[in-house]
Amino acid sequence: MTAVGLAPARARRRPSAALIAGLVIVGASLVLAIAPHLVAPYDPTAFDYRALMKPPSWGHPFGTDNFGRDILSRVIWAYRVDMQIAVFTTMFPVVFGTAVGALVGYYGGIWEPIFGRIVDVVITFPFLVLVIAIVAVLGPGLVNMYIAVGAVGWVFYARLIAAEIKVQNRLDYAAAGKVMGYSDARIILRHLLPNTVSPVLVYWMTDMALSILLGASLGYLGLGAQPPAAEWGLLIADGKNFMSQAWWMTIFPGVAIVITGFGFSLLGDGVADLLRPES
Repeated sequence: MTAVGLAPARARRRPSAALIAGLVIVGASLVLAIAPHLVAPYDPTAFDYRALMKPPSWGHPFGTDNFGRDILSRVIWAYRVDMQIAVFTTMFPVVFGTAVGALVGYYGGIWEPIFGRIVDVVITFPFLVLVIAIVAVLGPGLVNMYIAVGAVGWVFYARLIAAEIKVQNRLDYAAAGKVMGYSDARIILRHLLPNTVSPVLVYWMTDMALSILLGASLGYLGLGAQPPAAEWGLLIADGKNFMSQAWWMTIFPGVAIVITGFGFSLLGDGVADLLRPES
């Protein structure tokens, strides 16, 4: 029997309603992000000066904007940008943060106070303020937004996984691996991480929802996606000056943000229920 077999077992259980609903919403969002051209009825960048700020109708279910562009098509095409934001802003923090947290949690020693000071510096400032400051220095755009979030976001994953690894490393199955002569890399990768990755997965799902909100916020401020790209924050920013004449320009992109973020939150709750050990 390998050492991982001595780790706490997780009981099999059926997927919860939250997990199923989250999978449906996130799955539909991924489909729209991958193939928006198959669903969107119009070109999202095509101007139609004969249909300026038309209210929702059969021809334009979400109405049109001040350039006559179809809002439904722009909301659908925005899925590609915003789902890309959800993935790319969290990919580096998850991988790098997990690696750093695993090493700090396993070895401790001098690395623990050094990491603690880095955490103190990062959490002293609000996350959004730090990201906006970095993007303001680097310049607006999605790539610079990914760099800014990655430079800050990895700390939270590292802190989470370091605490989990530290706890697991004190259990008998980790000590058994060391007695059996397993290398540190094998103990960390094959025995400790599989038993500590659950909270990281749950946090990742929630973080993707927050990343969509962050991308929309930066797009609204002009620091994220740039025109003429279709992105929910940009769509809301375009419609803010026309709320009294064309409320649909901001309402429907906002609804898309809420639904997609809610889907990721449900997915995170469902994954947490699925991975939670029996009490």
